[in-house]
Amino acid sequence: MGKSILNKKSLDFLERYLNNASPTGYEWEGQNIWMDYLKPYVDTFITDTYGTAVGVINPDAKYKVVIEGHADEISWYVNYITDNGLIYVIRNGGSDHQIAPSKVVNIHTKKGIVKGVFGWPAIHTRKGASEKPPKLDNIFIDVGCKTKDEVLKLGVHVGCVITYPDEFHVLNEDKFVCRAIDNRAGGFMIAEVARLLHENKKKLPFGLYITNSVQEEIGLRGAQMITETIQPNVAIVTDVCHDTTTPMIEKKTQGETEIGKGPVVSYAPAVQQKLRDLIMSTAEEKDIPFQRMASSRMTGTDTDAFAYSNGGVASALISLPLRYMHTTVEMVHREDVENVIKMIYETLLKIKEGDSFSYFD
Repeated sequence: MGKSILNKKSLDFLERYLNNASPTGYEWEGQNIWMDYLKPYVDTFITDTYGTAVGVINPDAKYKVVIEGHADEISWYVNYITDNGLIYVIRNGGSDHQIAPSKVVNIHTKKGIVKGVFGWPAIHTRKGASEKPPKLDNIFIDVGCKTKDEVLKLGVHVGCVITYPDEFHVLNEDKFVCRAIDNRAGGFMIAEVARLLHENKKKLPFGLYITNSVQEEIGLRGAQMITETIQPNVAIVTDVCHDTTTPMIEKKTQGETEIGKGPVVSYAPAVQQKLRDLIMSTAEEKDIPFQRMASSRMTGTDTDAFAYSNGGVASALISLPLRYMHTTVEMVHREDVENVIKMIYETLLKIKEGDSFSYFD
């Protein structure tokens, strides 16, 4: 496959896909971009009521393997509009209130995007030790209006979803930076696996379901729905995990994983050991670097939804190490992105139709 597996078309798709807003519950525009890119590499698509999209290779095969990422990004909802035209918010997913002050926002309305800013008192007006930190009940959005009626005339109302406009860029040649890399990077990587299978003319002995789930950020909801539709035998999930080498992160509790050192393979009850062993032995055989992470009771990713569905599905998690999760400057290393793609691709070529991954075979 050569030194680099990402081409210009791939990177153009990544940038366009990341820059598009895809808040939880409103993922369909991003899903259309994703399906348009994936279309040449699959036989058909499945979509469901809430917006999960699945590209399928070999749809008539009885044995089914899922590779999965999630499509949604964290956001805010308009919750309350004051009489003098300021907007208070609630979370849609794990949005970080501490990064909000001074951020520009896009408020999504039926009339189009309305720009606003998270306002904050000037430093000159705050009192040393008594100054208040940003909290969910004191951050607010200013759209330049003086009254509630002015806000409503813009098309802004309670329930409008709010995203950040921060777009894709590259730092120091090989660091990808954007909001929502968690986890549209996952959707990108599984699409690239499908592209490589197509371009390298690989024929799989099973049905492959390239799955881009919705609503992960509010509790794995899209994965819970689509696994019942697909009823897979195997699921390989990709998401992001923390780079724990940056300041103010405690390795004793968070473990040690770092961007640039390879994909992260998880240990957790939901991760099926034989499938995980296949992934790691394949990586070792193909000289793909990887790291390890222990996740205790649950992974907190769509892996849990797949693993505990349909009477139990052999599932594993391959994570992309990421800095500054749930901020607008999420950062990953290009080599890690490529190595996640390689790891999934090479593992698929090792799976045989009918593999049970049972401990008792």
